[in-house]
Amino acid sequence: MQTSKLKTLFIYKYLEEHSDDEHPVSTSELIAMLEEKGIKAERKSIYADVEALKQIGCDVISVRSPKSGFIMASRKFEIPEVRLLIDAVSSAGFITPNKTKALIEKLESLVSENQAKSMKSQVYCESATKCDNEEIYYVIDSLDEAIKAKRKVKFNYKRRNIDKENQKNYTNKTFTVSPYALIWKDDHYYLVCNSGKYDNLLNLRLDRMKKIELLEETVRPMSEVSEYKNYFDTADYSSKMFNMFSGEIDRVKLLCHLELREEIMDRFGVKIPLTASDYDHFETEINAAVSDGLVSWIMQYGNKIKVLEPRYLADMVADKAKAIAEIYSSL
Repeated sequence: MQTSKLKTLFIYKYLEEHSDDEHPVSTSELIAMLEEKGIKAERKSIYADVEALKQIGCDVISVRSPKSGFIMASRKFEIPEVRLLIDAVSSAGFITPNKTKALIEKLESLVSENQAKSMKSQVYCESATKCDNEEIYYVIDSLDEAIKAKRKVKFNYKRRNIDKENQKNYTNKTFTVSPYALIWKDDHYYLVCNSGKYDNLLNLRLDRMKKIELLEETVRPMSEVSEYKNYFDTADYSSKMFNMFSGEIDRVKLLCHLELREEIMDRFGVKIPLTASDYDHFETEINAAVSDGLVSWIMQYGNKIKVLEPRYLADMVADKAKAIAEIYSSL
């Protein structure tokens, strides 16, 4: 590549990595940087390179405060956007500590070095809640490929055993499933699939999968195991799951205390019906998978939520409440 072309690229790279609103790069710095790379440059040629970068859409501007120089005024990702991505990666339990560190370093390269340093001091990663499955990227990629190709997959599924000695050993079970969708929900990554033995959907965590293998066998039609016929509606399915427990979808009518209206809208969206029942309560209806996950979600609000319909769900909540009361009755 010609030296003149390299010079322009080196200037672009240096401005990307080192300049921001508070740290302009002077012409002298650029000349010194180029000299280290064996390229002689004059001040006039630096201005010409900067102008060339502007012509191809780079937002390079000249500033005089806090010091004179050039800055890359905007990038594909702004600091708040990178910050959001870093926070998401840091809190994602299905990404291992090693991969979290590596991915954060890649995200930090989207801003200047000085901006990255200022963000680094704010990043906190709770490694105790992170998974230890270093195959997770391969698992995600393989499942994505299988879903697009409509092929079954086979993998080992690991679960922690419970024993008196607390040996931290695990049980590995082999699954062969028809994969339909990937869902990130409640800080975990799930595969929505069908195991073939049953006529329903199963939600399995990706961080527990290893030794994944794509099979030649075509997936089972989702219309045989779900309400979805032509395509899998991930958003609709996710909205009906509680703690990702599978169950039969039913219409659920709830009586809620007025103070829960914001939480109900946060969970189900602002379009959910909220009908006044009395001065302190409102009624709402949702489509939900009736399961232990739904029962647990309802019970977290204590006497602030009452199930009006269906009756069998109300009985499930009442039975769970009685069981909890019984284990504390002997205290």
